[in-house]
Amino acid sequence: MAGYIEDRWYKKGPDGKRTIPTDRCNQGKRYRVAGVPGVKDRSFDKLTGADGAKAWLAKAQHESSRGEFIDPRDGKLLLRDYVVEHWWPNQNYRDPITRATVRGKVWNHILVHLGAKPLNGIKTPQLRVWLKTLNAQLGPGTVNDVWGALSAILQAAVDDERITKNYCRSQKTVRPPARPEPRAEAWSRERVLQVRDAIDERARLAVDLGVGAGLRQGEVFGLALEDVDFDAMVIHVQRQVKKVGSKLIFALPKGRKTRSVPVPPHLLRQVRDHLARWPATAVTLPWGDPADGETEKEIKERAPRTFNLLLTAVRGGAWRREYFNDTVWKPALEAAGLIAPPEVLKRPIAGKPGRFRTVKRYAEDREMGFHSLRHTFASVQLDARESVVSVSKWLGHADPSITLRIYAHMMPEADGRGRTAMQNWFEGGMKKISPVAPQVPAVRIPAPSEVLDADPSEAQSNAAAAH
Repeated sequence: MAGYIEDRWYKKGPDGKRTIPTDRCNQGKRYRVAGVPGVKDRSFDKLTGADGAKAWLAKAQHESSRGEFIDPRDGKLLLRDYVVEHWWPNQNYRDPITRATVRGKVWNHILVHLGAKPLNGIKTPQLRVWLKTLNAQLGPGTVNDVWGALSAILQAAVDDERITKNYCRSQKTVRPPARPEPRAEAWSRERVLQVRDAIDERARLAVDLGVGAGLRQGEVFGLALEDVDFDAMVIHVQRQVKKVGSKLIFALPKGRKTRSVPVPPHLLRQVRDHLARWPATAVTLPWGDPADGETEKEIKERAPRTFNLLLTAVRGGAWRREYFNDTVWKPALEAAGLIAPPEVLKRPIAGKPGRFRTVKRYAEDREMGFHSLRHTFASVQLDARESVVSVSKWLGHADPSITLRIYAHMMPEADGRGRTAMQNWFEGGMKKISPVAPQVPAVRIPAPSEVLDADPSEAQSNAAAAH
């Protein structure tokens, strides 16, 4: 088998024994393992033992013959160096916001704690300490995301044959917290009207679109006049306004999925009334990514596009989410008595000594976010017994299972209707049983979809008809 051990201190004399010193005698490590295909030479102080040259040669020969050899020296590369030089340059995120989000998690929560450790030094003890630190600083959802990012990095290092094992994937004793199940809360009609009455008139249509068509906030800001089909009573959701760094862009809706939502005449009247007072405004923004394209394809895809937006800021540009929330949405919630007044702070103005600006900071409250209007739209549709498939399509979810996971608790009387159907089945069956000649009635059992979709009174009449 290929491979040999060289004694770098002594060479053989006439008697065949290694007694003649070489020029390197007593300098550096004595034994060098060489000649193994695909394995770099390596020197050792000792010839025998678990960490000696012979053990290494046997291991290298065995793993090399099977094509599984990984040099431990490759795993001594620091995690920070591996990420910066090898992993991150090869990540290809189409969405610039996703790219920025992942980069922030890696640099702020992984490299800051583990960046100085070698790849092969990130094992169970190190993960346990790191996870404890994260749990003390971040919510369970974010911790779960950061753990997943580290796992992806270590798995890439395994695939690059720098380490033999990804300890994030093989853990049984150290695991990130489970991601909390999303539970949407809908608003009552009274609350929606409270906020709508309190909000600035110019932005009132945003409330109507959120609750009447289930649009996300960025989709509301990106809705154009040409997206509203008044004759078909449909709104086409084809873009959103997103912020990348400090710049705004147009982009496809979340999940890169466009959709069409049927809307009631009332919402279309609200759109007409809004346009009568504030006509649609042409707004031009880059598409997909504000950065200059590096290829002809990227330059073409990112070229600015113009749309006649229904809702714009006072100066005519597209709304910025944080500015809308701080100056329009949250003040309306405060005026409606739904949130507490903000904390008022004085902050120095950069470059202007002795000058300060007033900043209002509202407490965070997810139940009072703009997204609650979308939840309300979903709850109204499900309460009206619209199919989950249709509601999922209108919301732009990738799959109806996502809609069920988020909104299943909003589906009305699911257990009550099933209970009623089962009771009718039993009662109908009992009438067919004779004391003299008991028989099992031939009753057609309703399919689950029939039980869910049928009205209790209909179920009763159907049961009677079956008998």
